[in-house]
Amino acid sequence: MSLPPGFLDELRTRTSLAQVAGRKVLWDSRKSNQGKGDLWAPCPFHQEKTASFHVDDRKGYYYCFGCHAKGDAISFVRETENVGFMEAVEILAGEAGMEMPRRDPQAQQKADRREILTGVMEQAVRFFRLQLQSAAGAEARAYLAGRGLGPETRERWEIGFAPPRWESLREALAARGVSVEDMLACGLVRASDKGRAPYDVFRNRIMFPIRDGRGRAIAFGGRAMDPEDNAKYLNSPETELFDKSRNLYNLGSARAACGKGHPLIVAEGYMDVIALSEAGFAGAVAPLGTAITEAQLRLMWRLSPEPVIALDGDKAGQRAAGRLVDLTLPLLSGGNSLFFLSLPGGQDPDDFLETRNPDADVRAARKIALARLIEEEKVPLVRALWEREFGAAPTGTPEQKAALDKRLRQALGQIPDADIKRYYGEALKQFRWEAFRPRNWAPEYRGRKRGRAAVDGPLPTTKASLLASGEGAANLLQLRTRELHAARERIVAALVASNPAIAEAFRDGLEQFDCADPGAQAVLSQVLGWDSLPEREACREALARALGPDVVAGVLNDGFVRIHPGVRGALPRDILLTELAENIARVTADRAAHLELLEAEEDIDHMTGESLTYRLGQSARERDEVMRGSNEDRIEYDIAPNGAQVDRRERGALEALLDQIRFEKPGRS
Repeated sequence: MSLPPGFLDELRTRTSLAQVAGRKVLWDSRKSNQGKGDLWAPCPFHQEKTASFHVDDRKGYYYCFGCHAKGDAISFVRETENVGFMEAVEILAGEAGMEMPRRDPQAQQKADRREILTGVMEQAVRFFRLQLQSAAGAEARAYLAGRGLGPETRERWEIGFAPPRWESLREALAARGVSVEDMLACGLVRASDKGRAPYDVFRNRIMFPIRDGRGRAIAFGGRAMDPEDNAKYLNSPETELFDKSRNLYNLGSARAACGKGHPLIVAEGYMDVIALSEAGFAGAVAPLGTAITEAQLRLMWRLSPEPVIALDGDKAGQRAAGRLVDLTLPLLSGGNSLFFLSLPGGQDPDDFLETRNPDADVRAARKIALARLIEEEKVPLVRALWEREFGAAPTGTPEQKAALDKRLRQALGQIPDADIKRYYGEALKQFRWEAFRPRNWAPEYRGRKRGRAAVDGPLPTTKASLLASGEGAANLLQLRTRELHAARERIVAALVASNPAIAEAFRDGLEQFDCADPGAQAVLSQVLGWDSLPEREACREALARALGPDVVAGVLNDGFVRIHPGVRGALPRDILLTELAENIARVTADRAAHLELLEAEEDIDHMTGESLTYRLGQSARERDEVMRGSNEDRIEYDIAPNGAQVDRRERGALEALLDQIRFEKPGRS
């Protein structure tokens, strides 16, 4: 609806920003000058203790020097109440005594009709709440108490009870002057097909009022008390007030909570929402008895750009989550997405929070556990898509893998945004590589820190066999490269074991080194885990006691290790650190180049030749830089038998001089 010229200016003139903001903040009396309309307070938009939020009441303007929030009374209401522009205008206009501009006659008539019907719904809310307190509601009260909903909680959520009789609500509303036509229009009674008077829709049910974003009662949800009832939950039919595909349970409260930074959590039922909200997760909502619709999804995104979907963990909940993935993909845009949360054991939020448990400590612990799960275990939409498709059918044969790829391509084709589609494609490619990675040494280095087990190599008795690693010179080269990497890893571990003092100086590099050799990894982990490092000989003895003598001997007795001067004798600290850095850098660069080659082989059918060549060229250059830096050092220096660095040119000159002296000795011809 458009507003007439001058309406907003008049509204701002009549509205005191100091009064509007004063409902949300506590003014700092020492810093503020209320007589001049110069007011300061801690900012309501971010957590702080100092008064950096400034209001100039005469100009009707606010500004926070901390988070830089700024605006007028309308924007303040929009941000703090999490409402739209027109809703904020209506709120301020009502407070200022201004009448909103009239709509066309039909629209005004419709608005008046809605006001009458919402009045009827409020009367129904009061009736059901009174019935819960009566003798007829004793069983319902006992049930709710057993679910952890005490009197205060029932009052807060306006929970009521519909008596078992067929005309209880109709007779009570009729006694207050409500017409049967209005009851029918509200969906509170239903016409009889047997020529009798209309009868109550809700009977012998616990009643949950459903309110719209402005807090108006528009419908009910009722839970059957009779376990034999065919419909465990029953919602109001669609009416002039209620479109279940465009509303959410607890919408108004969740909108305000999300405006204050709470996550939006989408649960399945009324009890889940109540349990979450009572546990402190105030941004909880639920769809109204149906699968989430496009209108509901867009409504969620207006509350929060990344809602957390916490549907029940049973098969029905998982199917609903899968349908939501398909609904969301065509609607994705920058900033808006979904996260999915699966609770342990297929529980729903109400069960997980143990709201029925009388032990407050248990409930508090569950609340903390749920907060941790939401923070750490929620799964992004792209991962949910992969897990759904990967688990939909077997993937053991090439044909089954091809079918998986086809399903993923079809899903990607639904995403309209080119950038999002590209990033989704890259993420799915990564998931696919992890699931079907080649059976060579590469898996030992990729993802080890995530807890995945490395692929075992050939047995010692067949290690030298070409057939053990596959056919061809390429596979033999991979095996030799793998052995070289393992030797360098054992050199690193042996240097640390023989010179433990350098472990602390090079801790960051050692902790980030993805070591695949089991013995070397065990030695490094043990040394890095000690609070205080022992001396040289004591370190080897301590390692033998902690890991066993065979493990330590397997590292220190390696052929490459035994001849290394840093292990046999003492070397200067800077040389030891250089040796560590060189071995780690060469292994890491070589592996990275090989992994890039493996990924390129997968992408060869999907990427342009230029981009593929660029990727491989960048990888090769990075590897060459590492190797060239190492070789340049060796061209300049050699290691003498005593462990000292000797300039190679000087050493060559000395040897030439000695040869000349030997040649010129008497008796030589």
